[in-house]
Amino acid sequence: MVVVAAALVIGGLALAGSGSGGGPHPQRAASRPPAPVRPAGATEPGGADARLARDASSAEMRRLIALGRPIFCAGRTGDEVALTFDDGPGPYTRLVLAKLRKHHIRATFFVVGRNISLVPGATRREQAIGAVGDHTYTHPLLTSLPPAEAEREIVRTQVALEHASGAPVVLFRPPYGGHDAAIDGIARAHGLLEVLWSVDSADSLGADYLQIERNVIAGLHPGAIILMHENHGQTVRALLGIFAALARRHMRAVSVPQLLTDDPPSVAAVRSDGSDCDVPSASLGKGD
Repeated sequence: MVVVAAALVIGGLALAGSGSGGGPHPQRAASRPPAPVRPAGATEPGGADARLARDASSAEMRRLIALGRPIFCAGRTGDEVALTFDDGPGPYTRLVLAKLRKHHIRATFFVVGRNISLVPGATRREQAIGAVGDHTYTHPLLTSLPPAEAEREIVRTQVALEHASGAPVVLFRPPYGGHDAAIDGIARAHGLLEVLWSVDSADSLGADYLQIERNVIAGLHPGAIILMHENHGQTVRALLGIFAALARRHMRAVSVPQLLTDDPPSVAAVRSDGSDCDVPSASLGKGD
């Protein structure tokens, strides 16, 4: 009888240990590599970016959206930067995504609505690797349009991008950085945070890959938001040098929502319209 009772106790303990509460889910544990083997400059796959996408925005993001002003950089107190790519999807999108995944780098993609169908499934993959944002439907200079037409450009893409990416869209970047009080108001009315940049790679101005590298690396300061384009072959060629610089400087490339949540700018910095981002004012909001 003693032997039977002992066997029952041992069997009960074994069953209890096999339940879902007994430890990490095996699939979740397998998909999350230990932090020490993650390359410098990389962030954990999924994690906070996925949570922010599901929640639409963090408390800090909601606060920034409510201000109704464009954001040029984050708070500049951490070790994070945001690499952003405009104008896709396009012919180099798959290659850009492959390089980012291989090197465990996160990024944000500002998508032109009419381009979504050019690379089926691309926006879901972009969302999975960081975040996606609204870059209008046909890429016009919004300040040259009547407000109602500008609003249609923005809203049409927001709706299409949410459907294509499977996630809420809370980021918006006006083409050419062109905005005014009317555009700022439209973005806020539709729950969008207007994101410009503090560092221009100059890839849209014809810079070769070495100059793109130099421009971006020179701007790798905490809180920087870096403008690049995923439809330029020279930009793709420059990425490995940029990733290496991130690793050397022990900096992490994260999505825009992650950057602004981890290291949010102050209200005063937002109201400075980029002058608090430690870059010459002439370079702010001048890219494509």
